[in-house]
Amino acid sequence: MFTDAHVWEGTARRLTAAGAQVRAVTLAGPGRPRAGDGPEPDAGAHAEAEADLETHIEEVCAAIDAVTGAPGGTGGRGIVLVGHDYGVHPVLGAADRRAERVARIVCVDAGLPQDGVPPLAAVPDQSVRALPAEEAASGTTAGVLPPPGREEWTQWGSTAGVSEEALDRLTARAAPQPLGTLLRPLRLSGAAAAVPTTGVLCTANGVGIDMVQRLVDLGDPALRALTGPGVTFFELPTGHWPMLSCPEDLAGVLLRAAAGEGHRLTPPGASGTPAHLHPFPLPVPELPRERRGNVDFYFPRPGGTKGIEGAERAERVDGPRPAVVFVHGGPVPAGAEPSPRDWPVLAGHARYAAGQGAVGVTVEHRLHDVADYPRAAGDVAAAVDLVRADPRVDGDRIALWFFSGGGPLLADWLAKPPAWLRCLAAAYPVLAPLPNWGMSADSRFHPVRALADAGQAPPPLVLLRVGLESPEIAATVSGFLAAAGEREAEVRVVDVPHGHHGGGPGDPEEEWRGAVREAVRAVLDRLDA
Repeated sequence: MFTDAHVWEGTARRLTAAGAQVRAVTLAGPGRPRAGDGPEPDAGAHAEAEADLETHIEEVCAAIDAVTGAPGGTGGRGIVLVGHDYGVHPVLGAADRRAERVARIVCVDAGLPQDGVPPLAAVPDQSVRALPAEEAASGTTAGVLPPPGREEWTQWGSTAGVSEEALDRLTARAAPQPLGTLLRPLRLSGAAAAVPTTGVLCTANGVGIDMVQRLVDLGDPALRALTGPGVTFFELPTGHWPMLSCPEDLAGVLLRAAAGEGHRLTPPGASGTPAHLHPFPLPVPELPRERRGNVDFYFPRPGGTKGIEGAERAERVDGPRPAVVFVHGGPVPAGAEPSPRDWPVLAGHARYAAGQGAVGVTVEHRLHDVADYPRAAGDVAAAVDLVRADPRVDGDRIALWFFSGGGPLLADWLAKPPAWLRCLAAAYPVLAPLPNWGMSADSRFHPVRALADAGQAPPPLVLLRVGLESPEIAATVSGFLAAAGEREAEVRVVDVPHGHHGGGPGDPEEEWRGAVREAVRAVLDRLDA
């Protein structure tokens, strides 16, 4: 979006030196020159703001025909189509119409679009996603989206690795994006499904191969195609603009992709138990589940004190109990089976807390996309109200525990903590929006900023941290701890030194057992304080 062929100059130069023929295509739009045979566009300009996705698909088809001959010719399957960001939509549309001529599709830091879905759905900037629904449905809206200012590019993806000079040039050359290119649904016949595909993931933008494998393991049918034999992946340790930040590395990856190289994902369960279905590391009591809507309750056995630590806590077991509410991460595909509240890690934590004398509660919320945080926050708040209203629960002694991508939901409770909230806990959490989420600078779901700006002291915090976290998520945790230090907040950090995000079969079980036991004990101690 907003760019022309100039962004590919460095990568194109290196590919050409390696013997490849390169064409960089400038797509129609106001102020954008037409693309020529090389990385530099020809003279002439498009002035039409009414260009749409179909216009851009036709331009990519024309570029294919220019190399291989008109449709029905004998050009053969020699074309590797490379789409970056929005560009993957016209690339996939053209590949669908010229499948017999395309050897491979390469998606550079972009998802794989689906039939009938407009590019708007993939735009990271959620303020842009909020275009009027009737306009998005029509697919015919004229007008343009202004290009970002120099300090606004991060709302469209991480600029990590891009030099100041390159960022200045990107801004100076940026052109408006026709709205029709975002609002018209992509229409696919299915022909491109047989074309081999490679994804190039830019890890500083928030997604790596391990994270994609975890998403596949959740069972989303739309992602199962990523495990096909013709699909490969590469990682680059850079931001969203690898053609500007590391053109030589990107050129090398594109050549390897063209040769069919790269990492291949496995179907769900094919390489062992997925991380989210790995058994809970501690023994838990067999307790009945009481399900009410999206909330599951696990109550301690009446009158039982087994597992209760400390005489003070044991004295209270026959009255209303404190509750620990466990909130899963995400985004999780709608309809995932099993659903999050049936995952061993979530139900196991709740049962373990109940075995220690508290009420263990799990909440299933509707975080299916990063745009769903407001809806998920509402689900959690309503669930907490339901928990506090139960006469078996001491409504003045509540702890909330968030996992992984549920971490941003902490922000509301940090900004205005109620008196009954005795503790906040988080396990391997994301504590600030990742670059590819496209959240605005003043997003409500930013725990680091919520902690720094809160008008009152936060409740005690318990943080379970894994030593082998991805650098992007680890940076959010470091920022959170720095803000906690500035606020002199009480934070108990429990480490799993050799643990990965979410754990799994390869992680040291003894480390996880000790860490979970210590973290739960720390939360219950704060409920009893």
